[in-house]
Amino acid sequence: MHVATRREVIFAPTGRFHYPSHDCACRRRRHQGRYRFNSSTFECMEESRVKSDRSAGAARADDAVEKQPEFADERRQRIVGIVQARGRVRVRDLATLLGVTEPTVRKDITDLASARLLKRVHGAAVAITPSTELDISERVGTNAAAKAAIARACLEEIVDGDAVFFDSGTTVSALAGLLGSSGQDRVDGVRVPQNVNVLTNSIDVARSLANSPTVRHTVVGGQYRTAGGSFVGPLAISALQQFTLNTAFIGVSGLNEVGLTVADLSEAQVKRTAMEQARRVIVPMDNSKVGVSDFAIVCALSNVDVLITDQSNPELEQLCAENDVRFVVAK
Repeated sequence: MHVATRREVIFAPTGRFHYPSHDCACRRRRHQGRYRFNSSTFECMEESRVKSDRSAGAARADDAVEKQPEFADERRQRIVGIVQARGRVRVRDLATLLGVTEPTVRKDITDLASARLLKRVHGAAVAITPSTELDISERVGTNAAAKAAIARACLEEIVDGDAVFFDSGTTVSALAGLLGSSGQDRVDGVRVPQNVNVLTNSIDVARSLANSPTVRHTVVGGQYRTAGGSFVGPLAISALQQFTLNTAFIGVSGLNEVGLTVADLSEAQVKRTAMEQARRVIVPMDNSKVGVSDFAIVCALSNVDVLITDQSNPELEQLCAENDVRFVVAK
């Protein structure tokens, strides 16, 4: 077989290669005009391009597989976790976080909405964990083990001679019970701080601390709210403004991307005032309140210094990191 050499190549005016009388496989496709010189022979660039495109396509397919979760169920569990932590998430944001297309996310949201795990709205998914306020006496036994663990972690945040605010709520009441352990140096393996000044608007907190010789507590008055077992209103706010606090322990009934929420506007106003008087704000909150949106907004998450909860939650931890909040999981 005749092999074309360098001297036999003639460049035609059209810019294409032209060959003399010899025949070769490339000549039959010379109208394509895509040839590449390789040593003393010519390799058809069209064949190389096809091979290259096939390799690139395979690489892109591999990359696409790597970006997608192995199972659709895992992806949907992540969607539920993200939506519960943030309250509302756009489809485009979920697609970016999960590394999949928006149509895939929309289908997942539709299936999850059918299962009543979230609510589908235009361009987004919304958590469906509505909060109904129960009387404080009915809330005491709910998630008791989680609240006890959170209370112990909160106790470790208090030091001797501290000045703190305890608001109403069952988790904060559990903390007050530990702090008020009369005559004990340690309780549940945690050292009990001494000579602590406690300011509170909660009747239950005041009762828990009443017999402790090492705690001096002050109760702010005002309008009594039965459901929360607390004093609220202008008198309570005015009284709070007379004090300077190191730490405020603020209980909430819900947390999502909007912020911290509670069931009553007057409760939210008292909590905000206490936060303004404190150098540091700690929110003790069990995992059941993540993604819940209640009636009144207390503040944005960025106004909190420490969030203490009972379970590891990657989405909530990420949300805390974005807002410069220390995330603590109680043991």
